[in-house]
Amino acid sequence: MPVSSTGMTLEVAFRRYSVSPALIRKLARELWRSAGEPCAPLLSRGPGRYTPRMALNMIKLCVGAEDIEDQRAWQDRRLAQEGEVYHVTRMFPRRAGELLDGGSLYWVIKGVIQVRQRFTDIVPITDAEGIRRCKLVFDPELVATRPQPRRAFQGWRYFLHEDVPPDLAKGAESDGLPPKMRADLVELGLI
Repeated sequence: MPVSSTGMTLEVAFRRYSVSPALIRKLARELWRSAGEPCAPLLSRGPGRYTPRMALNMIKLCVGAEDIEDQRAWQDRRLAQEGEVYHVTRMFPRRAGELLDGGSLYWVIKGVIQVRQRFTDIVPITDAEGIRRCKLVFDPELVATRPQPRRAFQGWRYFLHEDVPPDLAKGAESDGLPPKMRADLVELGLI
C-alpha cells in the first residue's frame, strides 16, 4: 500500500477521515505539486507504482454531425450565441472529479472516433420540465485524433487512457480525403 512521507497509508486516511479515494488523491496531487516527490506514492494505482494517475475520459456519439467540420460549425454557433460550448446529458458522471482532472470527451462521428474536447466543467442543472440533467462544458478547441472505428452505443461511457486514440498533428485532419473514403479506409484498417 502506498505510504506518504508522514507514514500514513491511503487505507488509514480513508478510515480516519471518511472521505472518498478521489478526494484523497486530489489532495495528494496538490501536496505533490507543492512538496515534490514525497507524496508521489499516494498517487499510484497499485503497489510499487510511483507515477501520477492518468486522466479519465469519456466517449459519446455525436449524433447529427457528418464530419469534424460540421461539429466545429455547430459548436461555433453555440459559442457565439451562449458564450460556451456544452452538451446536456441525462446522467451525471459519478467520477466527475477524475474527468475534470485533464480528461476529454471523445466524439464518435459516423461510427469513428475522430475528435476530442477537453472538459472545463461538469454542472448539474434542471431543465424547463424540472428534470435533473448534466451540463458537460468543453474547451472550444476540437483536437483531431487518429480515426478509430467504434460501434454505436447509447449515452456515454467512461473511456480509459489506455484505450484512447492518439492525437493527430495540427492540420493532419484535412489530408484531402473525402469523409466517406476516410471512414471506409479506417473500417478496413488501412489508416
